[in-house]
Amino acid sequence: MSKTEFRMPKMGESITEGTILNWLVQEGDSFEEGDILVEVATDKVDNEVPAPSAGKMIAHKVSAKDVVPVGETIAVLELSEVSSSRVEKMDTTLPKEENSSLPPTNDAGMRERHKRELVTPDKSAPASKSFKVNENLFISPLVDAIARKHHISYEELARISGTGKDGRLRKSDITNYLTEGRPFQFAQVVPEVSGFQVPDLKFDKGTGKIVEMDRMREMIADHMVYSKHTSPHVTAYIEADLTNMVAWRNNNKVKFQEKHGEKLTFTPLFIEAVAKAIKDFPMINSSLDGKNIIVKDDINIGMATSLPSGNLIVPVVKNADKKNLKELAASTNELVGKSRSGTLKGDDMKGSTFTISNVGTFGSLMGTPIINQPEAAILATGIIKKRAEVMEKEEGDTIEIRSMMYLSLSFDHRIVDGFLAGSFLRRVGDYMEQFTVDRKI
Repeated sequence: MSKTEFRMPKMGESITEGTILNWLVQEGDSFEEGDILVEVATDKVDNEVPAPSAGKMIAHKVSAKDVVPVGETIAVLELSEVSSSRVEKMDTTLPKEENSSLPPTNDAGMRERHKRELVTPDKSAPASKSFKVNENLFISPLVDAIARKHHISYEELARISGTGKDGRLRKSDITNYLTEGRPFQFAQVVPEVSGFQVPDLKFDKGTGKIVEMDRMREMIADHMVYSKHTSPHVTAYIEADLTNMVAWRNNNKVKFQEKHGEKLTFTPLFIEAVAKAIKDFPMINSSLDGKNIIVKDDINIGMATSLPSGNLIVPVVKNADKKNLKELAASTNELVGKSRSGTLKGDDMKGSTFTISNVGTFGSLMGTPIINQPEAAILATGIIKKRAEVMEKEEGDTIEIRSMMYLSLSFDHRIVDGFLAGSFLRRVGDYMEQFTVDRKI
């Protein structure tokens, strides 16, 4: 036996660090080849790291929740002489099928605990079909990928007993469950409260070319369904007169780029107005955690951005309320450029507290956006369109050509009422309408 440093393995091409989730082999314990030593989380997937050979755990060099760079020593093992050299060459990269690139979601992604409203087991069912519902179901990207491959629903996953920390499901739990023949697949359950049941309608979906969803599209679909299922969506609308803002931008966009080296689009101007309105109505910058409302300290504005593939991604302008127009323009241009070139990093898409979706970019008059969980609201800005408007003046009404835009705010009615939503939306419109035409660049 010889002592060997056990290092943080490389778990993907772009992975540079991992978070220690849980040590499964404690100091002083022995293990066999293939036993899981530690669970490691990355921004793309959760991994169970196996032992390269039989041996003994001498010491942990890092603790749970520590973030460790790839290649750094995380433990000292005592391994057999024959196989101790394997630990230095060990490749713990998952097989291609299980380690597919998973796009991160804006708000801590799949590593959040989702409390799901699950049905209770039928106590009259045979003992062989009984199960315990895991109401605090934690689904890691790895478990999610395996479940999708075998068409295991979240409800069925909730019936599986997890052996990980706090009852979380591990890869071995799923593989054992599959080996056992999925005993809970058809277990009968009854709802505690009667209500509307989705009918099993046999729709004729027609024929045509089959286009398989890529991984990002699957994640977007799941995120949208989850948002609509979780938050009671209500949408409010206003229209704003952007004539002054449009005129100022048209007169200064060339000068702005010459002076600051940044292209001036409407996006930073919209973000500026939204950040100011959030400071006036901070409750709109919140999220729900059980029965508690978390009012965020930071104002981080997500920008719904289309990728060349047609998929949607939400890069985040951090601390938008503390940036001037030059800094907002630089941030938005950089994030849009990274989105189009596919070079966005995980940190570029984390921490959003409020999202803007500029549906006017595609010529849409207005939209009813779906809330970007776990935020409380999302704003959609429509196309800026010139039309004749009646202008009320002291000397009499006149008809003028004005640049008008519809704004729509979808909000979570669990924590945002109509008064707050309407007041905030109107304030955003007011800041846009009251734009100073002689503003200096």
